[in-house]
Amino acid sequence: MAQCVTKVELSISCENLLDKDVGSKSDPLCVFFISTGEKQWAEIDRTERVKNCLAPKFSKKFLVDYYFEQVQKLKFGIYDIDNKTIDLNDDDFLGHFECTLGQIVSSKKLMRPLLLKNGKHAGKGIISILAEEIKDNRMVNFQVQARNLDKKDLFGKSDPYLEFNKQTDDGKWQMAHRTEVIKNNLNPSWKAFKIPLHSLCNGDIQRPVKVECYDYDNDGSHDLIGTFETNVTELQEASQNAMEFECINPKKKQKKKNYKNSGIVIVKSCEIVKEYSFLDYIMGGCQMNFTVGIDFTGSNGDPRSPDSLHYINPNGFNEYLMAIWSVGMVVQDYDTDKLYPVLGFGAQIPPNWQVSHEFPINFNPDNPFCAGVQGIVDAYCRCLPQVRLYGPTNFSPIINHMATFAAAATQQPTASQYFILLIITDGVITDLDNTRQAIVNASKLPMSIIIIGVGGADFSAMEFLDGDDGVLRSPSGEVAIRDIVQFVPFRKFQNAPKEALAQSVLAEVPQQVVCYFNTRKISPPNEQKSPPAEQKSPPNEQKIPPAEQNLEELLDF
Repeated sequence: MAQCVTKVELSISCENLLDKDVGSKSDPLCVFFISTGEKQWAEIDRTERVKNCLAPKFSKKFLVDYYFEQVQKLKFGIYDIDNKTIDLNDDDFLGHFECTLGQIVSSKKLMRPLLLKNGKHAGKGIISILAEEIKDNRMVNFQVQARNLDKKDLFGKSDPYLEFNKQTDDGKWQMAHRTEVIKNNLNPSWKAFKIPLHSLCNGDIQRPVKVECYDYDNDGSHDLIGTFETNVTELQEASQNAMEFECINPKKKQKKKNYKNSGIVIVKSCEIVKEYSFLDYIMGGCQMNFTVGIDFTGSNGDPRSPDSLHYINPNGFNEYLMAIWSVGMVVQDYDTDKLYPVLGFGAQIPPNWQVSHEFPINFNPDNPFCAGVQGIVDAYCRCLPQVRLYGPTNFSPIINHMATFAAAATQQPTASQYFILLIITDGVITDLDNTRQAIVNASKLPMSIIIIGVGGADFSAMEFLDGDDGVLRSPSGEVAIRDIVQFVPFRKFQNAPKEALAQSVLAEVPQQVVCYFNTRKISPPNEQKSPPAEQKSPPNEQKIPPAEQNLEELLDF
């Protein structure tokens, strides 16, 4: 792939959206797609949902690699979200807009009507897309609280949230970040958050920043509590010297002679830090270790029968092989030794014919690695006639197996390794509670999990593990500290180009890698001041942790 010219940040806002809700307004969300072929699209990211609003300004930005030499087709879909599922078919469609990235950057700000699926205008709906080049990887980490805010609710206090706004070149204000809402509290303390320095002030710490405090209302008519203007330099000084900012409501100030303020905002912490990108880690020497888990349960059907999901058609691939090829061909470029452990689960294996949920498909526990993607395919084809498909469908053993290696990698001082586990399955998980606990544990490690569902089963329960639409918790209530699971059903890509599946399931991996290493302040290997001397050892030894260490010892939570 050609190296991108630069990175572009896209800010989305809309006006005059269709109103699909009865008794309230639409709750819009923007979904970002990139073309993967003729009339084929892969979802890349989504904004937050804005409740009861027909003219949303989305806080979340889309980051795109810009290639001058390519026609990069993009699509922005606007949906009214009224449920907790991630399936867009369950939501009301408010309109979409298709264009190229070149059209956006050449205009900088593109305003166009939203269209319905029949090509007609979606009422008077308009989408605005603002493009800005990203040249700065510095972030501003904030901890903010307030006290004595005005009471805005008749039967309660206020439900405050903050908006941080950047002043644009034409003097207007553009939202850079919105905090969460804290219910019924006049002395709120918001969760720590971060804003890209570029998004907040274009990298100029003297550039004006406007902070607005609002009282959230369910009907979308949020009340302004107060506002103040400052800059990043002052925000830093305030955090160091216990300075405070008065929230001023212009209307109240004009009406009341003795008006002082509508509350005080306290910046407990304002720190500028460098945040490395995915390519910083990859180009700095971080290795992506790829492992495959294959479902050999009886529900797949007899591999000798053409009706089986494991049937190997002489004239083509089954869905298991297509999933392996699609993802493996992308990931292999980031693993220098190209040796991949491949584990099966849910089968009775020779010679004792006991059920195993983490057996190497080459039947060599001392060397479970397959050479390249072709090696995985060959081992899979040789394994099928030698096992008896059985059950149940347990995921936790393979996830815990992988977590052991990921935990061993945390003993290294640099961001040298990250682990990707691809699980291909045809059925519903039978050890869901154990799997939830395993994923919560793994969220603390340099690890991502991709689950591809093959066949026609109902995979709705599988979406529960994908943290896109909520927070995954263990059976005991422990929260996953980051979203590491991406699930897709293969059937959505049966008629799509071969690249579409990999683009969809791997789209979240870069941000998962960055989230893990940046939150732990782990820099790329080539950024270390005194890197350890390189020690070369056989690939097997590099990937296998010390035998005397178990997972509990390695997970230093």
